[in-house]
Amino acid sequence: MVMRPLLALVLLLGLLQACATAPSTPTSGVDVARHNVAQRIAALLPVDAILLGEQHDAPDHQRLQRAAVLELASRGLLGAVLLEMAEQGHSTRGLPHDATEAQVQSALRWQEAGWSWADYGPVVMAAVRNGVPVVGANLPRITMREAMANIALETRLPPRGFELQRDNIRSGHCGLLPEGQISPMARIQIARDLAMADAVTHAAQPGKTVLLIAGGGHVVRGVGVPAHLPATLRSVVVLAVAGPGDAGLRSGADVVWETAALLPKDYCASLRQRSKP
Repeated sequence: MVMRPLLALVLLLGLLQACATAPSTPTSGVDVARHNVAQRIAALLPVDAILLGEQHDAPDHQRLQRAAVLELASRGLLGAVLLEMAEQGHSTRGLPHDATEAQVQSALRWQEAGWSWADYGPVVMAAVRNGVPVVGANLPRITMREAMANIALETRLPPRGFELQRDNIRSGHCGLLPEGQISPMARIQIARDLAMADAVTHAAQPGKTVLLIAGGGHVVRGVGVPAHLPATLRSVVVLAVAGPGDAGLRSGADVVWETAALLPKDYCASLRQRSKP
């Protein structure tokens, strides 16, 4: 199958929003937001940045994120919430505590087609209500094509790291992408990690903790955002996992927060259907 470049880019944007999972000990979906979050947060501090990786379709993970926001804010430590789900250049800075959800979505240029506000709105609004800025951290889509063609991005990781990114793209697309498109797609992944690392670096402030929320594959050590952070910035990688999955992803985390497994879903079947000419 020959895939047109535009279609390949569209498929990438969808697939990069899914992240792998890892073995877990289930917790209740109803109680997950109260499941020792205070103790979990206390165990991470002090730190400049918490990189919280999620599986995007796991509601328990968004509940954990909201609980983490509330806990850090209650301690007076939360400097900013950074989101993969919004692009760089957009933030809630300047909005009042009682801003409406519509005002917040407008400030972030929220893209409902890619990210459901029903899922992430409670996380965002928890920060806004506590006077904490929410900042878009992702690479703007308008620069995606430029990143695909930027060979210099390959040098931002050690050779083994870039090969791991290529492997992730290949397997993440279920073997459907032509080999010639693997490296350009890996460059986009690196560019997105660089953008999020830049957002973390610029948001960091003494005595505060910034919270980055992104897909699990973006926050793991070795190939993700941590690979592009300054050595002087203290970060901790927290990976939320839902059920059995990629043990390799889990190995790139400092801490794992475990939630109940989801019902099985064949992501590859969905992608094969979408990639049909």
